[in-house]
Order: sequence, then C-alpha cells, then structure tokens
Amino acid sequence: MHRAVQAHAICISRGNSEPIARGWRKRWVSSESRPDLGTFQLSAGKFYGDPVRDRGLQTSENSKFYAISSRFKPFSNKGKTLVIQYTVKHEQKIDCGGGYVKIFSSDLDQKNLSGASPYYIMFGPDICGSETKKVHVILNYKNKLHPIKKPIRCKVDGYTHLYTLIIRPDQTYEVKIDNEVAALGNLEDDLDFLPPRKINDPAVKKPSDWDDRAHIDDPNDIKPEDWDEPEYIMDTSDEKPEDWDHAVHGEWSYPMVKNPLYKGVWKPRQIDNPNYRGVWPHPQIDNPHYSPDYNIYSYENIGAIGLDIWQVRAGTIFDNFLITDDEDYAEDFGDETWGETKDPEKEMNIRQAEEEQQRERVAEEEYFEQWLKKKQGGKRESQKDRTKKSPIGKEEL
Repeated sequence: MHRAVQAHAICISRGNSEPIARGWRKRWVSSESRPDLGTFQLSAGKFYGDPVRDRGLQTSENSKFYAISSRFKPFSNKGKTLVIQYTVKHEQKIDCGGGYVKIFSSDLDQKNLSGASPYYIMFGPDICGSETKKVHVILNYKNKLHPIKKPIRCKVDGYTHLYTLIIRPDQTYEVKIDNEVAALGNLEDDLDFLPPRKINDPAVKKPSDWDDRAHIDDPNDIKPEDWDEPEYIMDTSDEKPEDWDHAVHGEWSYPMVKNPLYKGVWKPRQIDNPNYRGVWPHPQIDNPHYSPDYNIYSYENIGAIGLDIWQVRAGTIFDNFLITDDEDYAEDFGDETWGETKDPEKEMNIRQAEEEQQRERVAEEEYFEQWLKKKQGGKRESQKDRTKKSPIGKEEL
C-alpha cells in the first residue's frame, strides 16, 4: 500500500461544516449490548485549540460503560507496517477509566459490541487511582491475549495527547506519545507469544557443595542472658472492680500489658559468607518446545476500530483516528492535527484558569465589602439605640 493511497484513515472532525459534524453518527455505530451504556457526544471540550477541528467523541455520563465502533474496508497487514494512531484528551483529569481503542476483524457485530467481543489489538492509556497510569499494548495471538511486559506511562495532565502504535513486518514495535518514542522492542521478546528459546538443562543439577548464601549467621554472636523477656506481663497495679460478678464475667485476673523490657526474637548478626560462590549459573539448552513464528505481527481481515471502555468521571474526548501502513504519513498527520492545536489549547486553558481566579477574587472582595458594610451598619444602629436609651439632659451638659 503506497502513501498516495493513505491506507485507511478515519477522522472524526476533519472538516469545518455542520453536515460533517452530523455525519459522525453515520460512521460510528453505538452498541446495544446492554441498556445502560453511556452515550457519546460531539464536542471540543471546555478548552481547545480550534472549536471545529478539535471536536471529537466525548463521553458524557459518569460511572458508565461505553461501546461504539466504526467500520472500514477490510485489509491485511501481512508484509506491511501497521500504524494505529489517535488523540485522547482527559480534560476532566480522569480518576478511573479507559482511554484506549480496540482493533477488530471485519466480522465484528457492532450492535453487540462489549468487553466479551474478541479483538486483535488493544492500545492506549488506562488510568485508575494513583497506581494505574499506563499505556496498554495487548495483541491477540492464536485467540489468546498477550499484554506487553514493559511498563509505559501515559500522560495525565488533562490536555490532548497523540498516541501511536507501530507494528512492523520484522516483528519490531514502537509506541509513540506526542510523536516521541515512549517504548520500542521486539514483539517476541516483550510479549509472551512463544515459549522461551532457551531453558535450564534438566539433566544438570547444582553441585551439593555450591554455597550461594551471600550472608550467614555470625557463629561468635551469643544471645545475652537478659534477652528472654516475655512480650506481655500482668499489670499488678490494677484492681478488681467492686461490681465484678464472677457468675457473669468469670474469674477476674490482672490484665496483660506490653512488657517494656521485651526485645523481640533474638537473631544472631549477619556476616559475609567466606564460602560464597555467587549465583550458580544453570547451563541452558535449546527449548524443544520452541518453534519460531514470523507472522506474529500480522492479522487478516482487519475491518473495525472501537471504543469499549469504562469511566467513573466522564469527559474524555477521542479524535483523529488513523490506521495506515506509512509511518511518515502518520507522523505528518499527527503534526497537522494535534500538532497545530496543542499550543492554542494550553493557552486557552491557562487563560480560562486566570479568568476564573480573577472572578473568585472579585467575588471574595464583594463578599468582604458587603460583610463590612453590614457590620458597620450594625455598629451605627447599636450606637443610636444606646443614645435613645440614655438621653443626656441640658443640665448634665
């Protein structure tokens, strides 16, 4: 597939007319797999670089599953590079939810799309709490899903970011965020598709005299005589309550308290092992169960892209979907879409934040002025009342 063909490209908002804005509902099919699925809307969000070009699919309801997909002309990436690219913007600064896409075969039942629908590739950011902030790369191989073993951290700043996955015929891959490399490697090495090439020789065992203990107990270290103190002792300063009923409460005894002299379990100090020989290098042999597969990267009948996600706090915007076989075209496409609006988007967000801070300052000042006027008015009224209650006669003056 040549660059002139531009492979397969799907884009939500590449125009500037209202008919194009309405047309996304024809290209995207909402799932009906369950009645309570969340709905998407077309939006550029609260801040953006361009009000038309930055419109994308936005999740609109909190604590919902979402499922929507778009079909395109089926193709195979056998012998070709596969590039999957799109932008995602968590402007709500998502606390828990997915921002990834899935690639399906052309026989996907779009009306019944759900988490149970088989897919070829899952790619993109996933965020949940402070622990999970990663980029998924999950590939289907012989009907089994294989996640990447490398940790890839996603962006969490609330702005639009460009995510790109490249899978090449030489079985190498590359993950780019904002057109910069975030991870790369070999599919066979970084995903557990195949058994290992080498295994430990089962016919060879570690020599019995091989000492692989780096540290040992010091034979000259002796436990002190006063070490053995119980962890808890009776509190003899306590007294039996006067209303203690043996029939109800049982036999009274002194309560147990923590022993301040308790030192814990004694262990001899550790010293370097003079006989330490290091970790024993187990000899390896070729794995008889290993068989190379040079088509791990390829998929037949690729025909749909979809969003099958869960979000606690809605507001994520997906846009600029692209599937192609041309890495350069994908990079240029990213620069022409995300690249041209990312800076104005940040400027608008900063300006909005400054305006909000100014409104808050004005509101605080107005509140303080009203509070001060009310307090001063109360003082004047109080002074008038005291004058009325205690009039001063001319004789006193």
